[in-house]
Amino acid sequence: MPPRPLLLTALAMLAFAGNSLLCRLALRETAIDAASFTALRLVSGALVLWLLLRLRSPRQALAGNWAGALALFTYAAAFSFAYLQLETGVGALLLFGAVQLSMLAWGLWRGERLGLAAALGTALAAGGLLALLLPSASAPPLTAALLMLLAGVAWGGYSLLGRGQGDALAMTAGNFLRAAPLAAPLVLALLPQLNWDAPGLLYALLSGAVTSGVGYAIWYSALPGLRASQAATVQLSVPILAALGGSLLLGESLTLRLTLSAAAVLGGIALVLGSRQRAGS
Repeated sequence: MPPRPLLLTALAMLAFAGNSLLCRLALRETAIDAASFTALRLVSGALVLWLLLRLRSPRQALAGNWAGALALFTYAAAFSFAYLQLETGVGALLLFGAVQLSMLAWGLWRGERLGLAAALGTALAAGGLLALLLPSASAPPLTAALLMLLAGVAWGGYSLLGRGQGDALAMTAGNFLRAAPLAAPLVLALLPQLNWDAPGLLYALLSGAVTSGVGYAIWYSALPGLRASQAATVQLSVPILAALGGSLLLGESLTLRLTLSAAAVLGGIALVLGSRQRAGS
């Protein structure tokens, strides 16, 4: 891979893992609540993406649609509330696994057929998620885990809605701008519980403006230099980066259960991606 796409890809993966770290850090270490974090992330992300689009092409129209905006809002809200209880690596693994498995399930619903390796990979990834959720002393809180799975399904739906929609930056900017006002009813419903402080506000703005807005722009700049199989496979690094970041920066434990579940989920998805690459070659 040439140096420029390699550097851009590495930065994008760090940004995606950074979203999990910033959200968990804000909700664990500061006074900000999940609804405020969600709203600030969407608003700051929308403003930065709009600015990037205007700088690139002042007259280009926004793209996207309300279905994509609703999926984006659902992802962002469920993501924030899940991280009230989930550790960084667990949340990232649940999110990533749900994204990939939901997109695979949609393909099966539409008539796609899995070969033996892909079927084994899908079963292995689903089993890894199930093993992580089985009741035990080290299992993540069920409600929070289900919220993160919902976030993953919503992001998978958002990705499917964005296929073939033209310019990715214009689409994402348009969807963020539509999603931002969708946070208003959530904020109003939880108005008595809203709270924030300067560090929490900063982390929410960084999550929206930098690791979401700038991160997505970097990713879209990297994509033309990647094959589809490379683009899919490299995202396997995100839960690993998030788990390592949570361990190093937040003191979270890398348990045997999380390690084995991650190996099953990421290994299973790698099998699916590898079989698709061979089928397309």
